[in-house]
Amino acid sequence: MAKALSKSQIATEIATKNNLTKKTAVEILEFLAELAYKNAKNTFTIPGLGKLVLVNRKARVGRNPATGETIQIKAKRVVKFRVAKAAKDAILGVKK
Repeated sequence: MAKALSKSQIATEIATKNNLTKKTAVEILEFLAELAYKNAKNTFTIPGLGKLVLVNRKARVGRNPATGETIQIKAKRVVKFRVAKAAKDAILGVKK
């Protein structure tokens, strides 16, 4: 399996493609992340890639894998990333 790109490698690619300095590309990446964190409550979408959504999970019964004992899992809010159809098609190929 190929190694994941680091923040530095992504910044280098952005800088090269857009004739920017690497420092500017890093600032753009950091600003995008900051913007996503601030707006995740209202759903943050990156067109063509996906969106961050806030989901409320209900309380449920689970099982401790070590002991097999049933446990009560509390309701909680979680952040999910939903991949855009365009990204799925580009990565996996279009279904016939």
